[in-house]
Parts: sequence; structure tokens; C-alpha cells
Amino acid sequence: MKKLTLVVLALLLSVVVSGCSSSTEDIQTDNSVQELKDQSGMEESNVQSAELEKEDAIQTENYAEQVTDDVAKEQTAMKSSKDDRMVIYTANLSILVKSYQDTLNLVQQQLSSMNGYIVESNSYAAGEGNALEGTITVRIPQNKFASFLQSVEKGSTKIVDRSISGQDVTEEYVDLESRLKSKQVVEKRLLEFMEKAEKTEDLLKVSTNLAAVQEEIEQLKGKMNYINNKVDLATVTMNVKEDKVNVPALENENLNTWEKTKQQFMSSVNFLLHACSALIIFFVGSLPVLVVLSVLLLIIIYFLRKRNKRNQG
Repeated sequence: MKKLTLVVLALLLSVVVSGCSSSTEDIQTDNSVQELKDQSGMEESNVQSAELEKEDAIQTENYAEQVTDDVAKEQTAMKSSKDDRMVIYTANLSILVKSYQDTLNLVQQQLSSMNGYIVESNSYAAGEGNALEGTITVRIPQNKFASFLQSVEKGSTKIVDRSISGQDVTEEYVDLESRLKSKQVVEKRLLEFMEKAEKTEDLLKVSTNLAAVQEEIEQLKGKMNYINNKVDLATVTMNVKEDKVNVPALENENLNTWEKTKQQFMSSVNFLLHACSALIIFFVGSLPVLVVLSVLLLIIIYFLRKRNKRNQG
């Protein structure tokens, strides 16, 4: 009986010892797993922070390359979507007209109905008969360009010269547009940096770069507005000259016969009066001399007659 009891106790002790050992091993296993998990979590957090720092450094250093890629994509998209060509039209026209003033009035009337305007106008008198000649430069909407030229040509008597040219500025405009997009992206990024900047030195650097970028943006916008204005409004320069035939007029003022007759009569009367006056003045003024000469002449005649009588006797 005692032996059986000892055997039962030994079995119980072995069972208790095995259970304790298994629980200890489980606890150790759980602890090791938790430690591994903690280590892996720390490694993962370290890796994530390192990756974030690396990514931020890459974004800061290679920002220009990212902007270039974005701009290239946007430029490709804009080129593909830009179907209409941008063309600047200019025309030079030399015409002969009956009246310069009538042609100027016609041009002003056409411009008023077509929403155009005169840029420059000058005129001067040239040639025989003071025929007017001048130059008129106008800006006209592109969709009214052809109709305006036709109306002016119809009002002229002769077209001396006519030239039309077009300049395609589509690629130039697309390039300016893409450059504007890239500068606006840089401006946005600099504004973000300015909000995050904590040091005064960094703030000053960002402000300087931002001012330079904004100035370039304004210049690009100005060039784009200039091209848009040139494309929307065509330029027409007209050399206008009057085509006049000078016919001599009847000079009635040269046919005043009665006036000329009176003038000739009065001239004759005046001549006679002047002649008579001259004779009277001569005889009256020379009377003493004439008396002396007359006495001498009478004496000479007397002696000559007396001599002739002596010779006859």
C-alpha cells in the first residue's frame, strides 16, 4: 500500500514539474517573440524615418528635375491640345484715289463698324495742282482683315502695290506658356518654403528668389499679351495718293478789254500832257537864251541880205 502511494506521488510530481517547465518555456517563447516584434517595429520606424528624410532630401535637391519633367508633360499636353495656329498678319497697300479726304472718311467709317482704330495718319501736298498724298496705318480685327482690304481697294482708282505677310508665332507662344507654368510652380513651392521657414536668413533667401521668379512671371505675361494683341489685330499700312488730271482753267481775268482800253487811253493822254508840259517848260525856261539867239540870227540875216544886194548891183 505504501509503495502504491509513493508511485502515485511520483507521478503527480512529474506531471507538476512537466507543466511548470512547459509554462516557463511558453513564457520565454512569448517574451522572445515580443522582443522580436519590438525590435522589428523599431527597425521599421527607423527605416521609415530614414526613408522620409531621404525622400525629403531628394525632393529638395532634385526639385528642378521634377519641375522640368512636369513642364515637359504640360508642354506636350498643350501642344497636343493647341490645334489653332497663331499668325500675325500685316499688309502694305499703295493705291491711287480720286479724293484723299473721301478715302480717309471711308477708312474711318469701316474701322468704326469693324472695331478697329487708326494708329497713324499723315498727309501732304505734292506734285502739280497740290494733289494730296499720305500714309494711313490702322489696326483691324483679324476676322475683318480681308473684308477691310476689299472695301478699301473698291474705293480706289488703281492699286499700285499690294503685299500681305503672315508670321506664325504658335511655337513661341507655347514656349512662353510652358515657361510661365514652370515659373508659377516654382513660385508656389517658394511660397510653401516661406511659410515653413523659421530662420531669418532662410526667409530672406526665399524672399529674394520669390521676387526674381515673380518678375520673370510678369515679363512672360507681358510678352504673351503682346503676341495676343498682335494676333487678334492685324496691321494695315496704306500709301494713298490722289490721281488728279490738271486741266487749265479759263483765265477770265485776262480778258478785261474795256479796262485795258481805258488804261491805254489814259496812258496816251498822260504822254501828251507830259510832252506838252515838257515843251512849255523848255520854251519858258529857255526864253532868255532864245531871245539872244533870235537877235543874233536877225543880225546875221540882215548882213547877208545886204551883201547879196551889193553883189547884184
